[in-house]
Amino acid sequence: MKYSVDRQEKYSLLKLEEEKLETSIAPGLKSDFITLHAKGVKNLILDLSEVKYIDSSGLSALLVGNRIFHEDGGMFILSSITDHVMKLIKISQLDNVLNLFKTTEESIDAVLMNEIENDLSSEENGV
Repeated sequence: MKYSVDRQEKYSLLKLEEEKLETSIAPGLKSDFITLHAKGVKNLILDLSEVKYIDSSGLSALLVGNRIFHEDGGMFILSSITDHVMKLIKISQLDNVLNLFKTTEESIDAVLMNEIENDLSSEENGV
């Protein structure tokens, strides 16, 4: 599986460099989500700009990532989704479950806004 990871202070950006997110790749992607989370990544943006097809195991991997990063108040965002992949996500009715953004920039803004809201909430609660 080919991908790159850009780690920043508040988030990491994982760019999947594959045309198909399917059975041969999905288990490794799930493992990498778990590993990144264990290494302290709280917010993950998954850039799907090169992915042209996704199957049920790929969708399952996205749900695993969503669950892992949301467990402790983080964000899991899909960005730069191709039209065909977006259709498959909508057919699966996962567009109501997953955080979807058109661009990486919008995704980064969403993460930073969420971090600000979490910080303000913590201050209000005296944490």
